Amino acid sequence: MAILKIARMGNPVLRAPARPVADPTAPAIRALVSDMVETMLDAGGVGLAAPQVRVPLRLVIFQLPPERLVAQDSTDGADADIEGDPEGDADGAPADAEHLPLHVLINPVITPVGEDTALGWEGCLSLPRMRGLVPRHTYIRYSGIGLDGKPFEREARGFHARVVQHECDHLDGILYPMRMTDLSLLGYNDEWARAPLEIAADAPGDAEAAE
Repeated sequence: MAILKIARMGNPVLRAPARPVADPTAPAIRALVSDMVETMLDAGGVGLAAPQVRVPLRLVIFQLPPERLVAQDSTDGADADIEGDPEGDADGAPADAEHLPLHVLINPVITPVGEDTALGWEGCLSLPRMRGLVPRHTYIRYSGIGLDGKPFEREARGFHARVVQHECDHLDGILYPMRMTDLSLLGYNDEWARAPLEIAADAPGDAEAAE
């Protein structure tokens, strides 16, 4: 396994649609996933898409820390912070990240269920030390192929749904600021930490997310 270099906003690989994976069971894909896992954990992330490590393929990985999950019957998700987790350990890594179940999505397809959306904080390893309030569908269905080559389909709500949408956006050349409806709510983590009340006032209904 190896720690890969993460592309930052502005890199061409993050602006172009990724290619489908021809053979999800190929040894090279399994090796890529192993390297992506090591890279994600080293960077303190919750998820990572192949284009972020300069590989333009439709593949994402993520882990769902139990304390960050929104109950499956919730339509909220406003406490989400996707790839960088400032509420984790001192180095930014989610607590016990290496022991959390790993999700691998190859050639994923997302279908929103209903029209409900919610604002939630999102960070990104490709936009280090920043976060913004992003509207996302609160309930989705998604399908894909696993490393075993078998197709699957799942439903997701809240934080789970937000993570999947964030990571799969990378496969279409979309970074989270492109989803924001108010760019005044995009900024650096340390600045938000100095003025959480102002953020709450600018985003009614998301006070918990600003704390």
